[in-house]
Amino acid sequence: MKLSFYFPIFLAPSALAGEVLWSGIFNSSFTVADFDKWSWSNKIEPWQWYIHGNASTSRYLEVSPHFKNPADASDAQGIKITIDGTSFWNGQTMERSEIIPQTSQNIGTGHLYYHFSLMTRHENPPNQSFEHQVAFFENHFTELKYGLSFGQSGVDNTLRWCVGGVAKWTIQLNPCSWYNFAYNVNFNESTVGLWASNGSEPLREVIWPMNATTSTDSADWHIGQLRLPNNGLFNPAPEDWYWSGVYVETAPITESVAGPVSEKSRKG
Repeated sequence: MKLSFYFPIFLAPSALAGEVLWSGIFNSSFTVADFDKWSWSNKIEPWQWYIHGNASTSRYLEVSPHFKNPADASDAQGIKITIDGTSFWNGQTMERSEIIPQTSQNIGTGHLYYHFSLMTRHENPPNQSFEHQVAFFENHFTELKYGLSFGQSGVDNTLRWCVGGVAKWTIQLNPCSWYNFAYNVNFNESTVGLWASNGSEPLREVIWPMNATTSTDSADWHIGQLRLPNNGLFNPAPEDWYWSGVYVETAPITESVAGPVSEKSRKG
């Protein structure tokens, strides 16, 4: 399914480029073992890695050039994030695998854009009978949700962008298709909006800014997925979600899915 857009103003993508405050771009030298170098006593950038099950990191995370959006010219690699029947963290009943920015920058003030692209495949697809919380902040002022709403029965293949838990924009999640997003967060004005596109298409504004309880401590934007049990039921089958082009920039927005291209990000 293609997205449809209203174009209030057209600006050339080259004229739209903010300052990158934090980058989760994976260069060619990055390996899964690099995630394990982070700890509470060794807070190295760019990623925190502690919300996951008790198996080895390689069970939940994998990086590869095959995992990125082909239109993403900044990443050398994308990342596959997996949840399965071992993905219970800290005694919780939710299945979780999430990476979080590690940064000394304040990414919770001013007018910022939180960028990312995601995809699923036919192999290990997300289970439509469970609610998933995806790319969310700790207070859930904005996030994506997928699947059946918690406590309901049946299946639901809808990917929903939510503000304060209420869906404001939806699309059907088709396997092997890239969905590109930027959360338009104005912390000064307490508003959030959405830019989105498919595949290699440039981002377009699909939801104008609306009031929200915008807040972050710069270390609570969860890239990955949290899956809620449905009526106490679980499913141990693995689910794989693919991520690409993850970074935070100041306004104005970079519309191109190629991202903040640099020699360092591509070559390491």
